[in-house]
Amino acid sequence: MGLVVLGLLLAFGAAEEETPVCQILGSPEFPLLSKEGDVMIGGAFSIHSKITQPSLSFTNKPTHLTCSSVNLREFRFAQTMIFAIEEINKSDFLLPNVSIGYRIYDNCGSTLSSMRAVMALMNGGEWTVGNRCSGQSAVHAIIGESESSSTIVLSRTTGPFNIPVISHSATCECLSSRKEYPSFFRTIASDLYQSQALAQLVKHFGWTWVGAVNSDSDYGNNGMAIFLSAAQEEGVCVEYTEKFHRAEPEKLMKVVEVIRKSSARVIVGFLAHVEMNNLLEQLSLHNITGRQFIGVEAWITADSLVTPTSFSVLGGSLGFAVQKTNISGLDDFLIKDFWETKFMCKETNRDNMTYTATCKENQDLIDFKDYDEDVQELRYSTNIYKAIYAVAHSLHSILKCSNRQRCDKTVKVTPWQVVKSLKQVNFTIKNGDQVWFDSTGAAVARYEVVNWQRGSDGSVQFKPVGYYDASLPPGQKFVLMTEDIMWPGGNTQLPVSVCSESCLPGTHKVLQKGKPVCCYDCKPCPEGEISNTTDSNDCTKCPDEYWSNQNRDACIMKNVEFLSFTEVMGKILVFFTLFGVLLTLLVAILFFINKDTPLVKANNSELSFLLLFSLTLCFLCSLTFVGRPSEWSCMLRHTAFGITFVLCISCILGKTIVVLMAFKATLPGSNMMKWFGPAQQRLSVLAFTLIQVLICILWLTINPPFPFKNMKYYKEKIILECALGSPVGFWAVLGYIGLLAVLCFVLAFLARKLPDNFNEAKFITFSMLIFCAVWITFIPAYVSSPGKFTVAVEIFAILASSYGILFCIFAPKCFIIVLKPELNTKKHLMGKT
Repeated sequence: MGLVVLGLLLAFGAAEEETPVCQILGSPEFPLLSKEGDVMIGGAFSIHSKITQPSLSFTNKPTHLTCSSVNLREFRFAQTMIFAIEEINKSDFLLPNVSIGYRIYDNCGSTLSSMRAVMALMNGGEWTVGNRCSGQSAVHAIIGESESSSTIVLSRTTGPFNIPVISHSATCECLSSRKEYPSFFRTIASDLYQSQALAQLVKHFGWTWVGAVNSDSDYGNNGMAIFLSAAQEEGVCVEYTEKFHRAEPEKLMKVVEVIRKSSARVIVGFLAHVEMNNLLEQLSLHNITGRQFIGVEAWITADSLVTPTSFSVLGGSLGFAVQKTNISGLDDFLIKDFWETKFMCKETNRDNMTYTATCKENQDLIDFKDYDEDVQELRYSTNIYKAIYAVAHSLHSILKCSNRQRCDKTVKVTPWQVVKSLKQVNFTIKNGDQVWFDSTGAAVARYEVVNWQRGSDGSVQFKPVGYYDASLPPGQKFVLMTEDIMWPGGNTQLPVSVCSESCLPGTHKVLQKGKPVCCYDCKPCPEGEISNTTDSNDCTKCPDEYWSNQNRDACIMKNVEFLSFTEVMGKILVFFTLFGVLLTLLVAILFFINKDTPLVKANNSELSFLLLFSLTLCFLCSLTFVGRPSEWSCMLRHTAFGITFVLCISCILGKTIVVLMAFKATLPGSNMMKWFGPAQQRLSVLAFTLIQVLICILWLTINPPFPFKNMKYYKEKIILECALGSPVGFWAVLGYIGLLAVLCFVLAFLARKLPDNFNEAKFITFSMLIFCAVWITFIPAYVSSPGKFTVAVEIFAILASSYGILFCIFAPKCFIIVLKPELNTKKHLMGKT
C-alpha cells in the first residue's frame, strides 16, 4: 500500500514539473495596436462605441465580442499616444537610450471589455510565463480611459498592484479620493470645478429655472450632484432632474417626454457623448427644438453629434470644453505618417500576404485614412500628449538619465516607483503648457466656453466665447464675451428661463406653496413699506417720518399738516376772529362816546371797558392757534387763552356781584356797597386773574406744552400739533375758567328777577349759559377730533364763547344807544313812568 502512494506522489511531482504554474485561463486578449520597447505603456480607448453581445447558450464557448461604429475621437487619442511615444523615442534629451513600447486596446465602450483590456494589460499576451509568476505588470503605466465609469473599473483593478493610470478625460470628482484610487492621475481637472462653473454660467445669464439631464453613471451622477448643490447656492432652481443609461431606451423616452412638457427653456446636460447622441436622436425625431442646452466637456465639442439635423436642437448650445490641441507635427502624423508607418494596410495589398487579418478586422478604421476634417478641432489630444510625457519624465527620473551617461538600464522599474515619481513631475511641453499634478492627482482646471454656431459656409463651428481658469485670482477666473454668443434659433437676444417673472421695485416675492423658491408671486408692498430693487424678498419699512410713494419704490417725507393761515379753514377762522375784534372795538368806541349816558354809567362803565378789552384779547388769542406750532407759540396759546378768559369771566363775575350788591344796598340799614366799591371790584378781578397766572406759571415751569409730531391718527402724514406737556396743567386752567363761569352763572341766575327795567343779570345769565354750553360740548369734541381739527374745535369754542358774551351782554345796550336813545334815561332805567 505504501509503495502505491509513493508511486502516485512521484507521478504527481513529475507532472507538476512538466505543467507551467502560470498560464492564462481562456483566450488572451490581443491589442489593437502595439509595439515592443524597453518600457511599456498601455492604452485603453473606446475606438468603437457599440458592442454586440454573443448569444449565451451555456453549451458552447462564447464567441468574441463584435465591435462596431467607429468613434473617431477615441481613435485620434490612440494615434496621439503613438505620436507622443515616437517623438520621445526620437528624443536625445528624454530617455535617450530607452525605447518606449505600447499596447493599445479597444474596449468598445463597454465596461465588460474594459475589464478584459485591463487584465490583458497587466498579464501580457503570452499563454504561459513559466513555473513562477514574476508579480510584475506587463506595462509600467496605463493611459485611459475616456469615460469615468470605465476609468473607475480600470483604477480599482490596477490599484492593488500600484499600476499608475493616467486619464485624459475622466473627470468624475469621485476619482479624487487618494484612499480609493492611490495610483490614479489625470491631465484634466475634476468635475468639481466644471460643475461649479456650470452653476455660475447659468446664474450669469439670469436663468433661474432650468432642467437637468445626466448619464446614469459615476460621471453623470457625481457631476450632477455637485452642480445641483452649486446651483442651490447660486439661487438657481431645477425644475426636473432626469437620468438614463445608454442601454435603457425606455428611460430615454421618459426623459424626452419630461423635456417636451417642461417650462424650463434651459437644459443642463451632464452627459457622456454616447448618451448625448442618443438624446439628440430622439429630440430631433420628436422635433423638440428651441431649448438652450448647457453642455459639459464630454459632448460639447464632440464631432459625432454634428449631423444634418442636430443643429436645430443643439444650435446655440453653450458649454465648457478642453482647449484646442496645439502640438506641432501632430496633424501630419494623424493624416499621413500614421497610416504609412503604423497601420500599413494598403488597398493594393488586399490579396497579398501583407494584408493581414488585423487589416481585415479593422476595415472600418481604414475608411478614415484620408479624413482630416476633425483634426483642427481636436481637444483632448493635448491631454494624451501630456500623460505620455508625464510617464516619460517619471521614467527619466527613475532610470537616472542624463545627457552624458544616458539611462541606467540595469535599474528595474516597478509601477509603484512610477506612481511616486509622477507625484513630483513638473515640466513644460513644447506648446508652453506646464504639467504637474495636485494632491488629488488632477491638473489645473482650464476650460474654453464654446458656442455652437453656423459658419459662413453652413458648417457647424464650436466658437470660443470665453474661458474659465481656476488658477487665476477671484474675479478673473470666469470671462465671457456675451456679444459673440449666438442663441438657439439664430437669435441674438438672450433667452429667458424663469419660473416667475422678476418682481419689479415696489413689489416683493411671495413663494408659491409647494414649489421651489424660484416660483413666486409678486405682491405690492404694504403702505409705508418699499422695495427699491428687483426681485426683493421683503419690503423695507420706511422711517417714522417717511412714507412710501405711490409706486412703493421710494420713501418720501410725510406731509406735515397743521392749521395754517393759507388753507380755507384757517382763513375762515381768521376772518371770524378779526370780525369779532372789529365788533368789540366798535362797541368800545360806542360806549366811549356815550360814556356819560345813564345806560353806560348804570352798567359799571369801568368793568364794561375792561370786559371789552378782555374780549378783544380772547378773540386775538385764537390767532396763536393758527400757524406752524413752535415752542413759544405752544406755550403762548394755552396760557394766553387761560388768562384772557379768566380776565373776561372775572369782569362778568364782578358785574354780577355789583348787581347783587346794588340791590342789597337799597334795603334799609344795608351797608353792602361800602364793601364792594370800585377798588374792591378791581382787586377781585386782579385776584381771580392772578390765580390763573399762577396756575399757568406752574404749568410752564413743571411740564410746558411743546411741538409734537403726531403720527397716530394718519400713517401717511404727520400732524404737527402742540402737546399739552402736563395734561393736569391744561385741565386745571380749563377747570378754573369753568369754575368761575359756573359761579358767575349761579349768581346771575339768582339776580335775574331783581326789579329793574334793565337788569343786566338776565343778559349775564344767557351769556354764561352759552359759554358753559360751548365749553361742555368742547370737551368730547376736543378729545375725539383728529389732527388739526382739534385746534379748529378749540378756536371755534373760543370764538363761539366770545361772540356769545359779546352779543348777550352788549347787544341789548347797543340797540338802545343806537336805535332807542329815548330809553337811555335815568327815569326809564329806574322803572318810573
